[in-house]
Amino acid sequence: MPKYHIDFMGLRKVFFSLSIVLVLISIGSLAVRGLEFGVEFRGGSVITITDGQNKSIDEIRKAFNDAKFQDVTVQTSRTDKYEGYLVKTTTANADTANKYAATAADELGMKLNNFSISSVGAGWGKKLTSSALTAFIISIIAILIYISIRFEYKMSIMAIVALIHDMLITLGVYSLIGAEVTTSTIAALLTILGYSLYDTVVVFGRIKENTTNLSKMSFMEMANLSINEVFARSINTTITSLLPVVVMLVFNVDALNGFAIALTIGLAVGAYSSIGLAAPLYTMWKETEPKYASLRKKYGKDGKKKAEPAA
Repeated sequence: MPKYHIDFMGLRKVFFSLSIVLVLISIGSLAVRGLEFGVEFRGGSVITITDGQNKSIDEIRKAFNDAKFQDVTVQTSRTDKYEGYLVKTTTANADTANKYAATAADELGMKLNNFSISSVGAGWGKKLTSSALTAFIISIIAILIYISIRFEYKMSIMAIVALIHDMLITLGVYSLIGAEVTTSTIAALLTILGYSLYDTVVVFGRIKENTTNLSKMSFMEMANLSINEVFARSINTTITSLLPVVVMLVFNVDALNGFAIALTIGLAVGAYSSIGLAAPLYTMWKETEPKYASLRKKYGKDGKKKAEPAA
């Protein structure tokens, strides 16, 4: 017997309503606010100031604006020895960036060798975006094929619905908080595909296993029992996966912040969607099949055999 006895299927309307609200908010934010893409996608330059020499962010920003850099953003960074800054700008030409950086260094009273400058052209950003989309599409196709072969096509479609749901909400949160989309974010999104799929496959696997011995209960009741059987496993897996990611956020590991933010959102939403979205949708679809429709008619959703009508 499962440790938990939660009526997940009875709560499916609540789950669906929550998902609809979150997805609509995400789509609305993406449509109105959009996403803040990093210089890797837009093209530009990143100047790393190793030692900030106790300069404030305002002083750094003013010096780079005075040096004619375009669209300057400044954030703190930290090494073992120094607290420095990461300056991002849409000025993409490497020679121009070096020239302007020398001007900014003079105004700040710093040496240019304290600056590390890297520039990315707009063409590279387009190539990177194309590669990311290609990777996502190939992943979706591979998932459809694998789950269709390993389980059935209805499960594969519901798994994709859950994945799209997870991606939309993750990107929606990114849009709402104004977080910058970097190559780390793309890596995290592709990682989310794997984690979200894992949670869904665990649930679907148990449903398939229990389907072979389905008797004296409806398909929906059996699916609810299956979710309860793997619920503890799913929660434990999610928590253990989240712990190191949350540690990265708490200790503000700058190079991995984008990765950590996206993965934290994705892991949490993925654990929810496998139970609250993919499984209920699949179950409702299966109960339209004559075999399982008759079981529901006979036993109802709670597995109790209905009384025969009086003669």
